[in-house]
Amino acid sequence: MKKVFKFFLNTIPRPLLIRFSYFIRPALRTALRGNRYTDPIDGRSFSRFLPYGYGKQRENVLSPSTLSLERHRLLWLYLERKTSFFTEKLKVLHFAPEQAFYSRFRKLANIDYTTTDLNSPLADVKADINNLPFEDNAYDFILCNHVLEHIPDDTQAMKELYRVLKSGGTAILQIPQDLSRKTTFEDDSITDKKERARIFGQYDHVRIYGRDYFDKLRSMGFKVEEVNMTSELSASEIDKYRLAKGEVIPVCSK
Repeated sequence: MKKVFKFFLNTIPRPLLIRFSYFIRPALRTALRGNRYTDPIDGRSFSRFLPYGYGKQRENVLSPSTLSLERHRLLWLYLERKTSFFTEKLKVLHFAPEQAFYSRFRKLANIDYTTTDLNSPLADVKADINNLPFEDNAYDFILCNHVLEHIPDDTQAMKELYRVLKSGGTAILQIPQDLSRKTTFEDDSITDKKERARIFGQYDHVRIYGRDYFDKLRSMGFKVEEVNMTSELSASEIDKYRLAKGEVIPVCSK
């Protein structure tokens, strides 16, 4: 099964993968049903999760039902337990909407929900994050997760995110993390896809962020809370939900 998933992930364009996944999830839910691991997004439990990764695959991380990864489940738990996202009237902007969230957020009566991306089939508005077609101070809540590592000019992207966020609003700006690294690393001279995947995690990532990421967000004007949700969870909960222990959620406010 690992070889099959690696083949699909590395050869089929992401928009087609999203469409294909709607057909395979019912079979996966049946084949892997059990009670050892639980996806908190939909509450379904399984005997195991699936492997995932573009280079070295991580074992037991991809939910068979929502296709969520560690970061998606962690974010869901944060939104559910620490915010009023599911109850407060909010105008929400969601970049590169994740399939695990899209239909659920779309159905929420309390939010005015807009999705945006250049390529995603789930985007309401096709837009460049460096030149957004939205007014200043337009959104109460912004979700922009695992996007900035793809953007060559992330400084301009951060400025745009700050511009369209309302005063008092919240932006969650997750990125792949190597918190053992003090400073962010990027090198445009590395052009081989396999080498870029080895160094940056994916061939289409342009940098690997270090702990200075949070200070860069602050330099744009954001107030940044570094939220370690897993520090509040038991070891059994971290394992049950298949989370990455120690992952920090950058919760930004204006």
